[in-house]
Amino acid sequence: MRFYAVSGSAARQRTECAIVGLYESGTLSTAAAQLDAVLGGRIARLVKRHDARGKLGECSLLDVDHAPCERVLLVGLGKKESFGRKQYKKAMLAAAAAVAKTGARDAVSFLSVEPIAATDAYYRGRLAAESVGHALYRVPAIRSTRQPPVPALKNFGVALAGKDQVKEAGRGLEHGRGIAAGAALTRDLANLPANVCTPTYLAKQARELAKQYRSVRAEILDEPELKRLKMGSFLSVTAGTDEPAKLILLRHDGGEKGEAPVVLVGKGVTFDTGGISLKQPPGMDEMKFDMTGAASVFGALKAAAEIGLKRNLIGVVPACENMPSGRATKPGDVVRSMSGQTIEVINTDAEGRLILCDALTYSRRFKPAVVVDIATLTGACVIALGAHTSAVMSNDDDLAAEIEEAGRRAEDRAWHMPMAEEYHDQLKSNFADFANACGRDGGAITAACFLAKFTDGLRWAHIDIAGTAYVTGAHKGSTGRPVPLLVDFLLHLP
Repeated sequence: MRFYAVSGSAARQRTECAIVGLYESGTLSTAAAQLDAVLGGRIARLVKRHDARGKLGECSLLDVDHAPCERVLLVGLGKKESFGRKQYKKAMLAAAAAVAKTGARDAVSFLSVEPIAATDAYYRGRLAAESVGHALYRVPAIRSTRQPPVPALKNFGVALAGKDQVKEAGRGLEHGRGIAAGAALTRDLANLPANVCTPTYLAKQARELAKQYRSVRAEILDEPELKRLKMGSFLSVTAGTDEPAKLILLRHDGGEKGEAPVVLVGKGVTFDTGGISLKQPPGMDEMKFDMTGAASVFGALKAAAEIGLKRNLIGVVPACENMPSGRATKPGDVVRSMSGQTIEVINTDAEGRLILCDALTYSRRFKPAVVVDIATLTGACVIALGAHTSAVMSNDDDLAAEIEEAGRRAEDRAWHMPMAEEYHDQLKSNFADFANACGRDGGAITAACFLAKFTDGLRWAHIDIAGTAYVTGAHKGSTGRPVPLLVDFLLHLP
């Protein structure tokens, strides 16, 4: 996909599809009014007949003659006084999806010409490119029948009000293209079935990523090395499966030599049965998504390489399955982590924290500036925040605020949740240094408190994406989140 930025009137811009807006009040956007004048009032008549009402995301396609474009896509923008970053992205997503269903090979969006609260030319371009990437994504379905047709769209332009905004919009488009590519990789990995996307498959994809980009290197640690490193907590999770565990290391060398890296740690449970604490069958198929934290690390590394991020970045991915068998870890077992601390395993379905804690300990060897772990960690997070907002918890309030702000800019939102001492007390154990679980109350927070026990001296944050990583129902699949948040965070780190 080629993205480009332009300026000038919609009445003169040649394209196969011009994307213009309509507000709920019946007011045409600037570009829609310009095209309407060329088309003899055709768009205004459409509105007058109430064939288009301006509801946010509602689209109407017009085939036109005697105009610089072959089609006009009229997109609802909602209330004019409320048109901001969120509404712009929603309108762009709807527009891109509608264009993808046509035979248009080229389209120009004029929505970015409109006044958009709390945004600028850079984000108008970036959010547009991300939206197009999201709309054009196709699930890697394994079917014997013919796959749905690939969209014809090859070129996408974003129009700006003035020439002075074109350069910044172009930079935003380039970053958005990279983020979309990273999110697509995340979605591909997460959407694959667990009999395909195993720890070994993830390791292979890491090597492929390193072959694709000069700035990326990959290293894979196998179980003998994990045993030598005394990662007893990580290995306790994989004890019940025949699939060998892997610790996957990805490096993007974009900063100065010797610069302290940012480390992203991603939970890579490629399938989670719950182990001996077996899950209920309904919805268990969705546990293939339990490696989305790992997939988002892959996606963030790919995006960083695509856009040439000027920062050293390291991805640490503990990858394994959690299966029941005669060898599996049992509730009540005590395991020793790489840090030397012992853990009473109360619930084998609280396995994500058991693999992440050893990965966090391992990340110390890189002397990181920041460590962020990403995980579909707790159902409690879904209860607390639903499917719209990720949770962020941290031992550094400023770091949590930076992540929250990145989420707002990227329209990939997170909410800062507490980690008070009282929550830590819930993890006390009579038989080990602490337990891995303590019941449902405050479950997202106590899970973060568990991880915090391995982060002394680190500037660390934890992002729980259990509610935001994928959608269920008829449109079941990965969302690609939180790749936009992570990349925005990395771009704005001092």
